[in-house]
Amino acid sequence: MARVTPPVDAPDVSHLLDLADPAVLADPYPALAACRAIAPVAWHAGLGCFVATSHAACNAVLRDRSLGRIFRPREPESDWDTFNWLHADSILDSEPPKHTRLRRLIAGAFGRGHVQRLAPRIEQLADELVQDCAGRVAQEGSFDVIEGLAEPLPVLVIAELLGVPDADRHLLRPWSQAIVRMYEVTRTPQEEAAAQRACAEFAAYVRELATDRAAHPGEDLLSDLVAARDGSDRLSDRELVATAVLLLNAGHEASVNGFGNGLASLLAATGGDFDDPVVLVEEMLRHDSPLHLFERTATRDTVVEGVPILEGAKVAALLGAANRDPVVFDEPDVFRPGRDPNPHLAFGAGIHFCVGAPLARLELATSVGTLMGRWPRLHVVEAVRRPTFVLRGYERLSVAPG
Repeated sequence: MARVTPPVDAPDVSHLLDLADPAVLADPYPALAACRAIAPVAWHAGLGCFVATSHAACNAVLRDRSLGRIFRPREPESDWDTFNWLHADSILDSEPPKHTRLRRLIAGAFGRGHVQRLAPRIEQLADELVQDCAGRVAQEGSFDVIEGLAEPLPVLVIAELLGVPDADRHLLRPWSQAIVRMYEVTRTPQEEAAAQRACAEFAAYVRELATDRAAHPGEDLLSDLVAARDGSDRLSDRELVATAVLLLNAGHEASVNGFGNGLASLLAATGGDFDDPVVLVEEMLRHDSPLHLFERTATRDTVVEGVPILEGAKVAALLGAANRDPVVFDEPDVFRPGRDPNPHLAFGAGIHFCVGAPLARLELATSVGTLMGRWPRLHVVEAVRRPTFVLRGYERLSVAPG
């Protein structure tokens, strides 16, 4: 895979989409629209890869079997050992036949009713968190919905899913935050060191928990994954650990950012009015997508929207651009709580479509329904964005009734 050179026949849009520009990070959609207007597939010199900017091009990138998730280990290996295998042995960074085996085993474990089992518990957790937020309102008049609801709920749900003891649940969010910083285009040496520590600690913790589940199986997903590890068609020890870590990192971050972004869009558009939370969630995910970039690598020469992609070249699907493509979505910049149909790509497409999508949808519908059921009208008091592009979300989103 040595033939990776900047193409001469694809327009370079790096000057339009400057990921170091605070204005782009605050609102990337004008820049994404400008890129999409130039070409459905363009070159980005800053990223060193092609970028797909239209819905059709992103969908093609996500589904093209000539484009794979090729994980390249970080060096030196002695520093990045755990980080490397957590990715190499995860479903997200695997391709068939390994991906086929992993997805079958993981989907089989998920298919044993875990999402349905958790539905009443998710409602209870959301109600308890909103009650706590009501206490903040009584004292201060407003509350940070990220801190009070969006962040803690997914951690509690993943903890319930995996059977993490109550006393250990405070460990999960810091581990997730440290690891996912590695997915951003810009990061510091300190953040890289924090990710290395988090990977080592999280992997060791899951191994210990899996050992306990092997001796004392329960009704949780981790027990089912341990059974899959010990079965004839099996997960390896590392694949089991990588799966548990991915469930937290991908599931938690998508839920936090999807809720915060979507709620801000809803409040700006209607103040909180909507009819069906299930339909609303799809628009929350489309209008301000929690994941903006998903990278793939050509395993052989291919063509996307008429652009030749040579073996070894990288292509990034810009999901935020796809989800506001006017060819697919009428008035794409407008937030419509009842938009239907809504063929957004927030959960991906093809073989890497998010295996946890049903759980994420349930979490989002439950949390927004509970929140707006308590306060049918809310307004934003303060909104502070994270200075990130790949995982787009709010650091703080303070809201108040009325």
